[in-house]
Parts: sequence; C-alpha cells; structure tokens
Amino acid sequence: MLIIGHRGTAGTAPENTLASFVAAVRAGVEMIELDVHRCAGGELVVIHDKKVNRTTNGTGQVNKKSLSELQQLNAGYGEKIPTLREVLDMLDKQVKINIELKGPDVAKPVFNLLEEYKSLHGWQCEDFYISSFDHSQLLQFRQWDKQTKTGILYEGKPKDFAHLAKKLQAFSINIPLHKANKKTINKIHAESLQVWVYTVDKPEDFLRLEALGADALFTNFPEEMLKLSGKK
Repeated sequence: MLIIGHRGTAGTAPENTLASFVAAVRAGVEMIELDVHRCAGGELVVIHDKKVNRTTNGTGQVNKKSLSELQQLNAGYGEKIPTLREVLDMLDKQVKINIELKGPDVAKPVFNLLEEYKSLHGWQCEDFYISSFDHSQLLQFRQWDKQTKTGILYEGKPKDFAHLAKKLQAFSINIPLHKANKKTINKIHAESLQVWVYTVDKPEDFLRLEALGADALFTNFPEEMLKLSGKK
C-alpha cells in the first residue's frame, strides 16, 4: 500500500510548507500531497484553504492577495506559504507529487508549469499525479494532458463514479476513511481503478485498509504508517 504524506507531514509540521515536505522526504515517503490555489497575481501557491486564516497569522482570501503579501505571513514556526515552483525546485524529483487542484482556473497554469519542469528540469510524467474535488478542473486538465495520472476525489460515497472515471481516464477514486468499506472498495476495483483513502492516522485504520485491499492512503503521520507497513 502506497503511503502518501498528507500536506507533507501535517501532523508534526506546519502543513503545506517546505519544512513539512522536507520532513516527509526524510520519513521515506514515495509521494507527498499538496494543495494549489492561484493568488491575485496568478502565481500558483501551496495552501489548502481559500482563506489564509486557519493556517497563517493573516486573514483574507488567497486569490485577493499578491504573492508578496502571502509570503509575508507566518504559516507556522516561521514557515512561509511556498509557491508550487519553489516546492518543485526544493524536492527536485526526490518524491512523486500529488497536486490537488483548488480554487477556480488552476488546471491550465498547473499543466503549463508541469510541462516546463518536464521539458527543462528532467521531471517525468510519472512524477506527477493530479486530483481534485472539483471534477470540472480535472476535465479541463485532461484536455491538455492525456497521460498524467488523475484521481477523482469524493467527500462521501463515490456515486456514479465509473462514467466520469472513463471520461477522465482516471487512475484512482479517492474516498474518505469513513466510506472505505469492503463493498465500496470492491466496486471501485471492479472498474479497474485504484482506491486511495484519506486521511488515515491511526494504526487500526491502517490495518483495516490493508486487509480490505486499499491501494494507497494519505496520512498526516507518514513515518508511523511507514513503520506499520514495514517500509521503514
């Protein structure tokens, strides 16, 4: 089962920061997950919420602030809100990256940036994985990129997922922990899709998902989950 560092190591470091991603790499993950919004100037910034209130010492909407304004904020222990470009430069192909598209109109600029890093910096299509709760963003991304693996995120039970998955040529269906049962997992697998589960932080949940045959999990404590999996 693939262990994915959720927003890096969000359980032990400020989420979606360079420090969190460094910690995830040191923990030994094969993939990290992060969230991307556009700020007022159009730059792609790595932050989960539409507003900065919860994760920084500031207030207000991400898309109303300039990059300079955002990077003056404290995202925890002196960490800053990074750009996606800064994250890619720092990680430099050490791990694969699951980019969750957040907010409007992020699909095309994410595609453009990934193309740049594949053509100029040695990244491969296999190094990236795109997911979103906003399925229209996934459809837009797929218009330009026919190869990168995609995951369809659901907040609840994944109803009528098969048609959309076929349209997107999706790789996985990503479901919340409380919806990860044998029936749902088997139904997804029957469509030749992987099952990725979020967010898994307890050993008993890891063991249950392993027994059910889940393919990947997102966790705030990747080091602990890697130990359970025998990979560390």
